[in-house]
Amino acid sequence: MRILKFGGTSVGTPDAIKQVVQILRDYYHRGERFAVVFSAFSKVTDTLIELANRAGTGDAGYRELLDQVRARHLEAIDQLLEPANRTAPTQHIEANFEALGNVLQGIFLLHEVSARSLDFVVSFGERNAAFIIAHALQQAGIPAQFLDARTVIRTDDQFGAAKVDFDETNPRIRTHFEAHPQVQVITGFIGSTPDDLTTTLGRGGSDYSAAIIGAALHAEAIEIWTDVDGVLTADPRRVKKAFTLPSMTFREAMEMSHFGAKVIYPPTILPALDLDIPLVIKNTFNPGFPGTVVSTHADEKAHPVKGISSINQICLLTLQGGGLFGVPGIAARLFGAMARAGVNVVIITQGSSESSITFAISPAHAALAKKAAEKEFAFELREGLVEPLKIERDLSVVAIVGEGMRYLPGISGRLFQALGKNGINVVAIAQGSSELNISVVVPANDETKALNAIHEAFFLSETKTMHLFIVGVGLIGGTLLEQIQQQAEFLREKRGLEIKIAGLANSRKMLFAEGGIDLKNWKTNLEGKADSFSLPRFVAQMKAMNLPNAIFLDNTASEEVSGFYEQILDASISISTPNKLAASSPYLHYQRLKSLAEKRGVLWRYETNVGAGLPIISTLNDLIQSGDRIVKIEGILSGTLSYIFNNFSEKTRFSEVVRTAMAKGLTEPDPRDDLSGADVRRKLLILARETGLPLEASDVQLTPILPQACLDAPGVDAFFDALEKHDANFEKQRAKAAAAGQVLRFVAKLEDGKATISLQPFGPEHPFYFLDGSDNMVVFSTARYHERPLVVRGPGAGAEVTAAGVFAEVIGIGNSIS
Repeated sequence: MRILKFGGTSVGTPDAIKQVVQILRDYYHRGERFAVVFSAFSKVTDTLIELANRAGTGDAGYRELLDQVRARHLEAIDQLLEPANRTAPTQHIEANFEALGNVLQGIFLLHEVSARSLDFVVSFGERNAAFIIAHALQQAGIPAQFLDARTVIRTDDQFGAAKVDFDETNPRIRTHFEAHPQVQVITGFIGSTPDDLTTTLGRGGSDYSAAIIGAALHAEAIEIWTDVDGVLTADPRRVKKAFTLPSMTFREAMEMSHFGAKVIYPPTILPALDLDIPLVIKNTFNPGFPGTVVSTHADEKAHPVKGISSINQICLLTLQGGGLFGVPGIAARLFGAMARAGVNVVIITQGSSESSITFAISPAHAALAKKAAEKEFAFELREGLVEPLKIERDLSVVAIVGEGMRYLPGISGRLFQALGKNGINVVAIAQGSSELNISVVVPANDETKALNAIHEAFFLSETKTMHLFIVGVGLIGGTLLEQIQQQAEFLREKRGLEIKIAGLANSRKMLFAEGGIDLKNWKTNLEGKADSFSLPRFVAQMKAMNLPNAIFLDNTASEEVSGFYEQILDASISISTPNKLAASSPYLHYQRLKSLAEKRGVLWRYETNVGAGLPIISTLNDLIQSGDRIVKIEGILSGTLSYIFNNFSEKTRFSEVVRTAMAKGLTEPDPRDDLSGADVRRKLLILARETGLPLEASDVQLTPILPQACLDAPGVDAFFDALEKHDANFEKQRAKAAAAGQVLRFVAKLEDGKATISLQPFGPEHPFYFLDGSDNMVVFSTARYHERPLVVRGPGAGAEVTAAGVFAEVIGIGNSIS
């Protein structure tokens, strides 16, 4: 014998009921022995309560609402039953609504809704639904028989939450089933007193009805049919990647329910638990899915953590003071006071010092709890032995649950690492000695982020999801998006890394999508569906989305954008950027950003600030961290200047080489921006700071290569006119170097704590001599690389390599959170 229970959503519409009928036909045709418990149609119970309350307040509008409920049931009959089969159920339902109308009229006249009358009113929901469905099953060829549970389930007269008399109920159920071999269609949620007064069984009452009947008949299983595929690892509305668990224990199910999971209501399954009858949670609308089996037996091969639940909006109360230390009975007094005040305590935690006790409650009870505690400890408060009760609001409890946790070390470490790497502060911790659950209290606005971060850490540890927010989708940004799209499948399948673009912006528009922006149509969507761009609003929205593993990518050269780095890092969002302005800003600000990133446990990466995609900063850091001593750094850090001096020869005047570089797009619109050396200064300053030197831009000694007349020229044309007048001077320098077998290079150098930039000659004994094209080159002379320096060489500019450098940093940040 199996007991099947269908909830309100499963019988919410005639179409849903037809699905239920088909499920039961399949059971019947397979030769299964079963009985079925039904809830009221979806939302009907709430409507019946509203009817009673309206009538109790003298609101005659209840009659119109009653007519709507009546019409809904009669319409269900019309849609479910053939005309020849409608007469009896229609008459029965009409009689029920007449009786219900009479009761409501009495409530209306008395202006009073007693618990007893409310139970009677509410009972019509299950009674009507089960009666109609019983006839639908008969029409489908199933020998179904309606069973009003009030005839078999005996309770006390605690209306609204009646207690079952099992000594009386169990024999009644067995006797009824022995005398009635038909498929019993049973009303959930209701029972009756020895005086035949209607009672309801409280929250989860229909599940309870199924468990009561299943236990009395020693059923092989109790099936709870609902609108989800079983018990999920987390709330799918909050965690999109939640999935169904094939099995779990009763203890795990009850623990998850306690912490907010809509699985089962713990008291309702006790009859089944006592007799070790498994529960099967199944989906009415996906009947082929196996669902979740809940039993007393743990699957040793299953994941140690079965699920993640949370309680939204709790208050944390702390009683503390020197007068608590070593005093017996403090906890008993405190929680006795809470019990007398009717305050339910969610979790309790106490440090080994015994100087404080912290507990979580519903915010609705905070004032009551404070008053009760202060009354209980009035003497201690007056004498200064304890402090006034501390109340912290806007918090949530997040719990991981699993019987297997006690056998596996490192569970707590993984939990706190997942939270810490996402900048989620843990306010309080609670864990029982059974290790069935570990509960943490976090800020309420971090609840969803915490759920996703923990879920990923425990259930999707082989796949990490990164959420990128990108400002700047020009050459570098657009190329980066293409690279991400091309590499997405490889990263997901081979590296366990999924990259989602959660936010995108150019100088005009911005677009957000928590589930990720479609990279195939990002340009169209950004122009057509996006909002107008505002950097403060972009940052505010990014922070409000509060997604785990978030990275901000600044693909601009904007000082305004870099000005928001502090806010972004403070929100526990990592940054990757080719924008040099922040890393070369005043040293105090640079150091503040560094410290803030470390404090929040996030990363600020700017490898592409120097050498685009070349591993220059990372190589320098590797040398330092491995204990090498930096003796000297020499670098050709400008692709533009590299090209100019690599192509300057006796055959070509200096001004002609600059014009050619400009024509090839290798210079800024005004070549003086490159030839001034200002960009090289920023790059050298960044490298100097990576070595630990607290230098400012003014500390970098830059020897200009342009005469003052060129710098003062009013425009680009005037600049070239002035430059041509100095070609002879440049040729003189070149010829002198060539006579000595050398070439000219514009070099940045860091040595003995001094940073200098100048035009210098180099012979074939130096790596710079062999440089060509527009390549960058950095030469590291260290204690280890002394006779033969370490050389990094390659393209130091261009959208492809710069985007690739940013992309590599994103992957690196993703790997750092594993």
